[in-house]
Amino acid sequence: MRAENNILENKKYSQCLKLMGNSFTITVVAGNEKTANGNIELAAQEIRRIEKLLTTYKEDSQTNQINDNAGIGPVKVDLEVFSLIERAIGISSITQGAFDISYGSIDKSLWNFDKTMTSLPDAQTALKMVHLIDYRNIILDRENTTVFLKEKGMRIGFGGIGKGYAAEMAKQVLIKNNVKSGIINASGDLSAWGLQPNGQKWTIGVADPDAPNKAFSYMEISNKAVATSGNYEKFVTINGKKYSHTIDPKTGLPITGIKSVTIIASNAEFADAMATPIAVMGIKAGLFLIDQIPDLHCIIIDDSNKIYTSKNIRLK
Repeated sequence: MRAENNILENKKYSQCLKLMGNSFTITVVAGNEKTANGNIELAAQEIRRIEKLLTTYKEDSQTNQINDNAGIGPVKVDLEVFSLIERAIGISSITQGAFDISYGSIDKSLWNFDKTMTSLPDAQTALKMVHLIDYRNIILDRENTTVFLKEKGMRIGFGGIGKGYAAEMAKQVLIKNNVKSGIINASGDLSAWGLQPNGQKWTIGVADPDAPNKAFSYMEISNKAVATSGNYEKFVTINGKKYSHTIDPKTGLPITGIKSVTIIASNAEFADAMATPIAVMGIKAGLFLIDQIPDLHCIIIDDSNKIYTSKNIRLK
């Protein structure tokens, strides 16, 4: 049998799994179902491993140890966790604090985005809470791989970067295992590599924020990563106005004016981490920043359904 026929025999195999509290769809191209399932399980194991490291739902996780020792002392962590925090601080720096993993102090206490929420917290209460959000108070010691939160009550969380990191790491595990093509989709944060069985590039639909199950445009994403932050995912309506779950770390209040931000990058971790701060920064400042960074692209939809794109973006 000639080699080119083998390519045609490959098929797409997908499984949807609940991981990191989210729905992950892992798709691989393989010659048979057994091989595909084995590879999907490898990717799932990697995502579970990362979840154990980063979760705040397990008391003994490294994230919780860091949070429990806020204002007390440094905590030794795995180099992997240390490096992720280091990169997160780098993103905080380039976004001037619009991305900040120390948002954990306001997470549940101020905003819960469920049916019980009938009014906004007042601006003063919100401001009192956000004084603990400051990435500059995350003190790193690279020599000893320790992390210290300077202020008592500070908390870090990986909600803005963890899914993308997990998708990227799962992809790397599969590539090392000789999976030539696939997609890791972490609830809309996805990383794709290789080609479909028919030899064409992977494409995705960019969701219409008013009808998230419909696409307003299509984009080729082979060897790229895409992340979307939109107010259609999680929001609360108070007095007829929709408030996004995206909180501005400087005010503690939700952003308004932007329906969704889609980031296209070469790496899923970076795409995931950039989607929220661009929404916080606003259209003009957000696009200006995106255009300064090589291989980073962006689509923003405002409340009036106007579409803004960064330079060199091609929608179909």
